[in-house]
Amino acid sequence: VELASDCVGPETAARARALRPGEILLLENLRFHPEEEKNDDAFAGELATLADCYVNDAFAAAHRAHASIDAITRHLRPAAAGLLMQQELAALGRILEAPARPLVAILGGAKVSDKLVLVSHLLGRVDALLIGGGMAFTFLLALGHAVGRSLVEVERVETARAALETARRRGVRVVLPVDVLAAEGLDSPSGRTVGVREIPADLMGLDIGPRTVEAFAAELRTARTIAWNGPMGVFEKAPFAGGTVAVARAVASAPAFSVIGGGDTIAAVAQAGVTDRIGYISTAGGAFLEYLEGRKLPGVEALAEAA
Repeated sequence: VELASDCVGPETAARARALRPGEILLLENLRFHPEEEKNDDAFAGELATLADCYVNDAFAAAHRAHASIDAITRHLRPAAAGLLMQQELAALGRILEAPARPLVAILGGAKVSDKLVLVSHLLGRVDALLIGGGMAFTFLLALGHAVGRSLVEVERVETARAALETARRRGVRVVLPVDVLAAEGLDSPSGRTVGVREIPADLMGLDIGPRTVEAFAAELRTARTIAWNGPMGVFEKAPFAGGTVAVARAVASAPAFSVIGGGDTIAAVAQAGVTDRIGYISTAGGAFLEYLEGRKLPGVEALAEAA
């Protein structure tokens, strides 16, 4: 394997032409050229001169309309999906296209604003939606619960309330925390379990509690398909990682095909020692979310149009 000093230019083109069977030329970072992120057609055309065919195996970048992902397929044919790309699309297709039911989605993470589109899209597809992490407190506030100093996006409370009403009309079970592990701050050495109606004004919820873990596990035991993105608490802090790890074990024990995505979620599965019991672990972050949101991914669309 050789490394080129650039991804385009006469020297790189000459080295590409000189390759013998079994040799690989690794191009320098394409983003060193601003044309890459601008999806520049001329830049894509220059990249295309280096090869006889194109294979995109980077599902994690498929949501980016960049020259090496989108525009290049208009210059270089055949254009095909690599094995990883095919595996990712097949796994996610089992969630969105014809899932075995009940289909249960688990969402976590800090901010509800990051996942509003996803929540809206999932409410039209899932049988149950389990919500943990910091984003749960905006929903709890929408239900009238006092949440102490927990993370809340006040400007999203009405949106959360509307989502809960949509779920009610569609018959989707939304399962929110019933208890949390509360503490003074992120650096607290421990927390105490309190019901969501009893969070002290001077404390913040930093993880889901044991009754919530059991409520989530009960839903997962009846699931046939599971999609999970986002931790249930401040997973990077050891005192508040327990809920996320417990959910990871519940997902692994469920009689369901499961797909997970996101760095913290994957880390939780690894920490729980159940990686080999998950149906599929996506390599993608942003692309994983956008695909679940029902958005068209430029990298996938480009390959479909080139077929």
